[in-house]
Amino acid sequence: MKKEEREQRMRQRLREMRLPEEALWEQGIRYIGGIDEVGRGPLAGPVVAACVVLPQDFDLLGVDDSKKLSEKRREHLYSRILERAVAWGIGRRGPEVIDEINILEATKLAMLDAAAAADEMLREKDGSTMEHVLIDALRLEALDKPQTSIIRGDSSSVSIAAASIVAKVTRDRRMIKYAEEYPGYGFERNKGYGTKAHYEGIREHGVTPIHRRNFLKNTGY
Repeated sequence: MKKEEREQRMRQRLREMRLPEEALWEQGIRYIGGIDEVGRGPLAGPVVAACVVLPQDFDLLGVDDSKKLSEKRREHLYSRILERAVAWGIGRRGPEVIDEINILEATKLAMLDAAAAADEMLREKDGSTMEHVLIDALRLEALDKPQTSIIRGDSSSVSIAAASIVAKVTRDRRMIKYAEEYPGYGFERNKGYGTKAHYEGIREHGVTPIHRRNFLKNTGY
């Protein structure tokens, strides 16, 4: 595929992914937060959520569901997204909370923290707060804002896709640091997911403080 054709496809993809936001912008809603998380399935590490508020003229090509992108591409887009975002925030919950209240509720708490952080950034800029949030597949009952839950939102909303990239890069960087603290589990490669190398690491070295013990109950470890 020629460079021009590839760029044309990316521009079309961006137009499609802006549709949920444009429907709200046309109603006069200015600040829209896209919220997504990463890390609900791993055996180790935190669940991380991000909330990103994009400007209406956001035109960064290539933003999509983080799972569809290479690590190099995610890293590039991560920096560009944070440069262009009106506001953004990160939330996280560690294994001890996940074990105590379950992964879904821990995810919601991380999302609430991310939304609160984005709101704080907006308040510091001009005294505003988010007027609407778009969330990937979940509804946050504790968030007192108009919200829309979008199934596979990271593939159909540019704000949610941007949040998915920010959350993924944030968590991956954290897991790479954990790999230095807890060598032998392959965290720098598997990011805490249950790969063969990860299970071999547990057999050889035991369970670490960043493991989700409830996730290991039925695995024999």
